[in-house]
Parts: sequence; structure tokens; C-alpha cells
Amino acid sequence: MIDIKFLRENPDIVKENIKKKFQDSKLPLVDEVIELDKKRRENQAEADEIRANKNKISKEIGALMAQGKKEEAEEVKKKVAESAARLKALEDEAPEIEEKIKTIMMRIPNIIDASVPVGKDDSENVEVERFGEPVVPDFEIPYHTDIISRFSGIDLDSAREVAGNGFYYLVGDIARLHSAVLAYARDFMINKGFTYVIPPYMIRSDVVTGVMSFDEMEAMMYKIEGEDLYLIGTSEHSMIGRFINKMVDEKSLPLTFTSYSPCFRKEKGAHGIEERGIYRIHQFEKQEMIVICKPEESMDWYNKMWSYTVELFRTLDIPVRTLECCSGDLADLKVKSVDVEAWSPRQQKYFEVGSCSNLGDAQARRLKIRVKDEDGNKYLAHTLNNTVVAPPRMLIAFLENNLNADGSINIPEVLRPYMGGTEKLIPNA
Repeated sequence: MIDIKFLRENPDIVKENIKKKFQDSKLPLVDEVIELDKKRRENQAEADEIRANKNKISKEIGALMAQGKKEEAEEVKKKVAESAARLKALEDEAPEIEEKIKTIMMRIPNIIDASVPVGKDDSENVEVERFGEPVVPDFEIPYHTDIISRFSGIDLDSAREVAGNGFYYLVGDIARLHSAVLAYARDFMINKGFTYVIPPYMIRSDVVTGVMSFDEMEAMMYKIEGEDLYLIGTSEHSMIGRFINKMVDEKSLPLTFTSYSPCFRKEKGAHGIEERGIYRIHQFEKQEMIVICKPEESMDWYNKMWSYTVELFRTLDIPVRTLECCSGDLADLKVKSVDVEAWSPRQQKYFEVGSCSNLGDAQARRLKIRVKDEDGNKYLAHTLNNTVVAPPRMLIAFLENNLNADGSINIPEVLRPYMGGTEKLIPNA
């Protein structure tokens, strides 16, 4: 959510930003909110004037009564009553106008960074850089569920009976590998100086609307029936929500966290063989990184954060690339975002395994996360989030890139301490 003062003073910039995001249907919202804001300020000025005149008029009535001018005093009293009624009407209308402004402002997209490429959707995202040499082995790479099945490591049929499509059982060495990757990612980020946190897995609606757009909320979130609670789609939601209505001491910045959580997503509209198995699912686990910092430091942190993910994947012998998200692919709160994509030898292409986003002060404005400096000045913090690793999806890249011709799986050196020293997984069949 952008600053209404900025919108008021720069409506053309806001409209141009909407056009860059190919959301022309939202253009009228700018004029709507300007008119409502004008009415709000006019009403406030009138209400202030009525309150300011109240004592003056009371003294006037007293003077008239003292002079025996009762009829004149009664006339002034009538005006006082009319003013009081008008003041009440203005006070009653104020919350309604405020709510209308808030609702509209939450639909107007954040101002994207000038470096973001303009494009309609993810097909126009721009490759930035590749890390590691993508390799296609001289033997066939099976579909990922077939690889896992050789280790008796997955049971989709039982999961389907228990919970429906989009769920899974991971078993044995594969389940251990899944947990090992998360544990390694946790320690990797702790060694980068991040504080490890396990957050709540449910959040209230005021936090949901504070951390994401309405469109994202509808597409992603599962609501707990009968309660004001939603299952989180990522730990970013509850991690940023932790600071709702908080005043943060500037000396404590930057706040750097790495959080673990299960994630729950609706994931509507997935099709094709690569969307089945454990690629696009309703439940998964993730290690996330969150930063709350000064505005002038947010872009530096943005670049550090995605580079940490790249570094982690390279230690696991997985080639990756970074992909700059274009304007039309950015969620409404995001200023800038980059996807990290892993190489799939089977598909001979890259696929998304994580995303790093700078949200500027949008989440802080919605959640009222403010910073106080040593002089007592207050301002809104900037918030950023990034996927460290999100198995089981990343397991697809791991298994394909570490698969041998005999069906065994190499365990990179950095992961062996989390796998009991195992150097290679041997299939059962």
C-alpha cells in the first residue's frame, strides 16, 4: 500500500505504474481515492472549526443572558444545536470514508522499482545470470516420483485416500533427505548471522491483509471455518505479522531471521505431468529468510538474500539461474522480485525453486511497523523475504542433478553430516 500523500501529489505517477502492471481496470481507483481524501480533509476542517467555535459561542450565550437578551440567546442556542448535529454527522461519516479509502488504497499496486522490466506476465521475465554448468547426462532421467519410488520413498495413493490430491507421504531415506536439506538450510542461514525462528502456522485476518494483496489471499490461503484464522502459505506471513503495531528501535536494525514452517496453499489450476507428483502441492515445508531494515538498506539486502539461495544450491551441486520478474508478474505489494530457478536435466530447462522480494514499506504501512531513530523521528521500515529452500519441490532438482546411471543418488559433502555420514543412497529396486 502506497502513501496517500504520495498518491495525492503524484496521481500521474501512480496511474503510470498501474499501466506498467497491465491493470488498467484499476486506473479509476486513483481518482476515486483522491475525491474521498479531499472530502475527508474538508470534513475534518469543518469539524475542527465547529469545535473551535464551541467555547466562543458558549461565552456569547452567557453574555447575552447576562444582558437580559434572552431571545437572542435562544437564537444562538439553536445555532449551537445545529452545529452540534452537523458535528455528529461529520464524526459519524468519518469512519465510513476512512474505510472506503483504506479498501481502495489496498487495491492500488505498490510503485515498482525503476529497474523492473515491463512485461505482461511471467513469460516476459528476464534471465539475469546463470550459476553452474547445466548438464544433461548420457542416461535417461526418470520422472521424479519414479526415482523416489526406487527407494520406496513415496506413497501418493495412501495420501490421496487420506487427504486428497496434492498431498504425499515421504518415507525412509527420502524423508530423511527431505529433513536433512531443511536442517542444512537452517544452519547455513544461522552461519550467515540470521536468527532461527519457528513461527505460528496460523494467522488472523488483519495480518493476512497486512502481508499480501487480496488477489494473493484468494488464490492461496486456506481459512479455518468459524474462526478468524488462516493457515499460512509461507512463514513470511507470520514472521512479518510478529511486528504488527510495533515501534522498532532503529539501533536494532537490520532484523534478520530465518524461519521454518509447513506451508499450505490452494494451488488452483495446475496441469501437466510436471505439475503432478510433488512439484505443485497443497502442503510443503520451507526454510525462509526475512529482513526488516532501513529504507536505504533494502536493495543491498535484496541482493544479499537471493545470492545466499544461489550459494546454497551450488553447495548441493545444483546449477541455478536468476530470473528478474517483470512488472506484470509482480504481486501488488512488491517493489522488485527475482526468482531462483534450478536446472532440471530431465526437462532440460530451469524451473522455479524460490523467490526473493523487496516490498518496500508496503507491508509496514499496512501493519503499522514503524522505526524510531535516536532523535525520536519515526518512519516505516522496509521488509524483504526470500526462499532459502523449499522441499519437496527442490528435491526434484536435487535428485535429478545427483542421480547416477545405476539409480543411486550422490550425497554432497555438506549434507552428509545430516545423513549420518551417508555418501550415496542405494535404491531398493
